[in-house]
Amino acid sequence: MSSTRQGPGDVSPGPRTAIATVEELQNRYAELNPLVNAVCTPNPAALTEATRLDTERHEGRVRGPLHGLPVLVKDNIDTFDLPTTAGSLALADQPPPPYDAPLVRRLREAGCIILGKTNLSEWANFRGSASSSGWSAYGGLTRNPYALNRSAGGSSSGSGAAVAAGLADLAIGTETNGSIVCPAALNGVVGLKPTVGLIPQQGIVPLSHSQDTAGPMTKTVRQAAALLTVMTGGGVDYEASCQGDDLTGVRIGVPRGPLWGYSNGLDQATEEALKLLSAAGATLVDDLSLPAPGSERDQLAILEYEMKVDLAAYLATRHPGGPRTLADVIAFNKAHADTELRYFGQELFERSDLTDGLDSAVYVAARLSALASGRDGIDNLLRDHQLDALVTPSYSPAWAIDLINGDHVLGSSSSHAALAGYPLLAVPSGLVEGLPVGITFSGTGRSDATLIRLAHAFETARIKAHGPFPTPEFRQWV
Repeated sequence: MSSTRQGPGDVSPGPRTAIATVEELQNRYAELNPLVNAVCTPNPAALTEATRLDTERHEGRVRGPLHGLPVLVKDNIDTFDLPTTAGSLALADQPPPPYDAPLVRRLREAGCIILGKTNLSEWANFRGSASSSGWSAYGGLTRNPYALNRSAGGSSSGSGAAVAAGLADLAIGTETNGSIVCPAALNGVVGLKPTVGLIPQQGIVPLSHSQDTAGPMTKTVRQAAALLTVMTGGGVDYEASCQGDDLTGVRIGVPRGPLWGYSNGLDQATEEALKLLSAAGATLVDDLSLPAPGSERDQLAILEYEMKVDLAAYLATRHPGGPRTLADVIAFNKAHADTELRYFGQELFERSDLTDGLDSAVYVAARLSALASGRDGIDNLLRDHQLDALVTPSYSPAWAIDLINGDHVLGSSSSHAALAGYPLLAVPSGLVEGLPVGITFSGTGRSDATLIRLAHAFETARIKAHGPFPTPEFRQWV
């Protein structure tokens, strides 16, 4: 099952019409989405939009490199013409939001076609502790295209699985702590979590205003860079950072310790990735260590306090007939427990609803502690060793789906950057028993362009050494 791999920086002579691209993707949707369940709401007006944009091109009006390219948007990002549910039945029957999120407006202005909305872990995977990534009451369960009985990760499950399945080359996810880079790693695609604040957060169903951000999920680093340029308003040309595979003069740190060791296959693939980076000219400063990213209690307290306040502010922008507070959502879930609470509970919601505001001494102390540990841990390491960035393993190979007991996550490398609001970029590095794994580049605030340069160089070197990344087989893993 092959697909066209065309996007920013990958355009062949004479670009395909938008109509032909949308029709091909709609055919793949009909064939493959029943297997992976990545797209929860297709856009019935996609072909109409494609026709309009093809007419513009024919008349000599080309809006930019994304003109006529389809993009899928995670179903917690507002679109005025499609439902935005965050995966919850509490929002499923409400009218669409009155306005596009600013990032969606920018995509449309750049000539993108909103192909549809992607499924996600309900409420960005912050409701109950025994949740299964990729499940929502509204969208059902998203599956990994490389192994249909394995997790697609979360919470941007649908965006990652859709790109891997060839349902679109371009998708948008959101991340608080790992929600872009995890499904990117598990599905063998590129996932870029930008510096918090680069992309407007308005019109996105929130979890944590201090950690949330939208970001690109794509087939290639160059495509992610082109999307980031548009999503941030075009002030910086991030695609210009894709400069080939020469990393001479670049210094990359390799933290070890607890960021390694949760998967032997992943560790081996990461060691091979380090050899490619070194061969490309990078100086690797190995055997470094990051301090623990604050206490787990502080990390959770930040989300609990911010969720209650931020969600109420968002719900105030939606139709008045729907829920207005976190307490309303909790009550809805109890009233519809047979569907909403079928597999796991809402104890995280309930703890969040007990919090007493962002001026609480508990919240202020947790926020200051976590911010310091996240930023100091990264920045001190970069400064002390004169590093441009850090590189670590991403996530273990996809775990088996278990709706009864929940996720079996062995480890990740996203917490420091989450607490600091710093960027991450995950890129595929190989397969372990047929399951994708990746490496993650991280750095200080607003080092997004640097991470793009490093990831693109690695991607280029990996393709030269091993060829294009293998496409999924849509089978059960055995």
